[in-house]
Amino acid sequence: MIRGLYTSGYSMLTLNRKMDTVANNMANANTNGFKKDTVVFEEFSEVLAKRFFDAGNVPTGRPAPIGQMVLFNDIAEVHTDYTQGNLENTGINTDLAIDGDDGAFFCVAVPENNNFREYYTRDGSFKLDSQGRLVTRDGYVVMGNNGAIVLEGSDFSITANGEVIQNGQTIDTIKIRKFTNPESLRKYGNNLLTATNESQDGAFEGIIRQGFIEHSNVDSVKEMVEMINILRAYESNQKMIQYQDSTLEKAVNEVGRL
Repeated sequence: MIRGLYTSGYSMLTLNRKMDTVANNMANANTNGFKKDTVVFEEFSEVLAKRFFDAGNVPTGRPAPIGQMVLFNDIAEVHTDYTQGNLENTGINTDLAIDGDDGAFFCVAVPENNNFREYYTRDGSFKLDSQGRLVTRDGYVVMGNNGAIVLEGSDFSITANGEVIQNGQTIDTIKIRKFTNPESLRKYGNNLLTATNESQDGAFEGIIRQGFIEHSNVDSVKEMVEMINILRAYESNQKMIQYQDSTLEKAVNEVGRL
């Protein structure tokens, strides 16, 4: 009976964490280049059940094993789906989108400890800052192969392979980094990703589309259905705790009188 309370209670905690993930997906359904997260469950480690204070074990003085049991499931990992979102034609020169390669990302420089660190994003809704540099909406510099991309006004073009052309001259090339295992990346915040020691580089196989932006790959309808399923499962566990608590109360207050 007590084991049932623990099972239902821990299940509610796990569902609560899953709800946080779904809610975050919903909140970013309109965030350009956002990649949705999914929760992967795993069976909680088996526990060896033993008998304690059993009269039959007095000679040995040690608990007797009676078998294995599993109390509940746990979250194994939060997996990010890097499937490409839908592309929208905005006609704005500074808007860029990566098409045809789910593991490729724009490189941006983020200030960190009096220096700059390279992060990655699929959000190509860029703009020009006061210095003529191509930057993200948060002001982070978009990297080219030679550093920051500095332009003289918004009259420029970008080819499919990322060459930035202005006044008939190639200014730089948009820096694209391809990962063969994008699942090794970690979300940093502000729609940015950071590489880990497990991240492996690959060859870029897509193209860059100027005047397009990539939408989030979140399906709002599916996330809403998932949210309803989580709520129903949460309520079921809540009712099970109430039933078990009621049974335990009777066992203590009524059976104890006999």
